Amino acid sequence: MNLADVPKEKLSPMMQQYAATKEKYSDCILFFRLGDFYEMFFEDAILVSRELELTLTGKECGLDERAPMCGVPYHSVDLYLKKLVDRGYKIAICEQMTDPALSKGLVERDVIRIVTPGTLIESSMLDDNANNYICSLYYGTDGSCALCFADLSTGEMSLAVPQGTTDLTVRIMDMLSRYTPAELVLNAQALSLKSVMDFVKVRLQCAVTLRDDACFSLDTGRELICQQFGVDSLELLGIEEDGAGACAVCGMLDYIRETQKRNIARFISIDVVDSAETMGLDLNARRNLELTETIRGKERKGSMLWLLDDARTAMGKRLLKTWMEQPLVQPLKIMARLDAVEAFYKKSVSLMEVRALLDNVYDLERLMTRGLFQKASRKPHRVT
Repeated sequence: MNLADVPKEKLSPMMQQYAATKEKYSDCILFFRLGDFYEMFFEDAILVSRELELTLTGKECGLDERAPMCGVPYHSVDLYLKKLVDRGYKIAICEQMTDPALSKGLVERDVIRIVTPGTLIESSMLDDNANNYICSLYYGTDGSCALCFADLSTGEMSLAVPQGTTDLTVRIMDMLSRYTPAELVLNAQALSLKSVMDFVKVRLQCAVTLRDDACFSLDTGRELICQQFGVDSLELLGIEEDGAGACAVCGMLDYIRETQKRNIARFISIDVVDSAETMGLDLNARRNLELTETIRGKERKGSMLWLLDDARTAMGKRLLKTWMEQPLVQPLKIMARLDAVEAFYKKSVSLMEVRALLDNVYDLERLMTRGLFQKASRKPHRVT
């Protein structure tokens, strides 16, 4: 039984509320809060019961047949969300906005967040040792292109405008290989980059979300970018006023605002990537070098990162992984990094003191994000 085929006027008031909400978020699985459970109905229930191996039941909905239904407990929802997100699904969380005990008639409900592979912030769904990037890819009809990368869990955002003499699609794929995003947001024109789309589908295997061109528009987006980063013009951020880079950032901010249903104060700066500062490595080179995972088992153990990583905090582990995936090529910056290593190498006592202090440092980057989104626990997770 599909909800689209059901006469809505025959549904019970609560199921009409469900149907109206589902219509707005037709591309998502709708987690509909009923008391201590998130319930799914009709085709969503059938899908989730199959994916999570849950018992499929039914609910009286005003029709002759009972509506297919399954549910998950509110207090352990993260476990189920993780499984669905790992399989590429998007989930709309519909919460009770009024107290059922005090409500007269139907409880008010609304979607408070859309959970996607690239917008996770919960520690139980993330790898402490790696960033969880989402990428906004904008490709213009004039051949201009830009990629904006963001990690909502840490508040990092960067902008890359592919440059060089090599083929554009190769440069785009090299940049995607560098960040390996969990989700790709793009405009319709970007679908014409066939080799990039094949690369994303076959090699990266990340979730892909197509957005309307209006989401990348600078008509209102330019002002939103300036407000987000507290500047008067995009040039102060190192972004061209009417360039593809600005459009990519617009697409990123618009998507995050839509999925999080709130202002995204976590992002306070943006790093404009200079491709000349780091070594260009395609995905094959990264895998053959086994920088962060082995070729055969795709495991961290046995990789170069596994050998070198003795960081004491999750923030340090992610930073080291970033440095290894984006090797410097400018001698001055390489020497500065080596000087820092030498300073601690020559002062072993200071090194041990600093390491002891870092043992008591939580993952502040992600803890700050969870605090802003009111998701922080009383006992923050710490790297062991």
